[in-house]
Amino acid sequence: MQKLWRVLHNFIIINFFIEVIYGFYMIFYVVGGGKYPLMMKAEKTPIEVILKRRLFAIETWVAIAGLAGYLGITEVFPRKLEAILEKAEKVQAQ
Repeated sequence: MQKLWRVLHNFIIINFFIEVIYGFYMIFYVVGGGKYPLMMKAEKTPIEVILKRRLFAIETWVAIAGLAGYLGITEVFPRKLEAILEKAEKVQAQ
């Protein structure tokens, strides 16, 4: 059962990474046709393209925030909590 949870955990992390890469790819390569930010070309770019890029940018930020939150809850927090509990046990043992 532990192995199944580890596989699911890795699948979720990989899924978030793929979503972030997909979002960057859509923003910079597919929508708008360039590989760099629009800068001054934004004045000549149709509003539909700009709005599409913004929607993909929001989707990418949501994926980044989801990945950060998931890693914080599943990886960072348990390690910090374990260190705090070990420190409390040492203090209590003295």
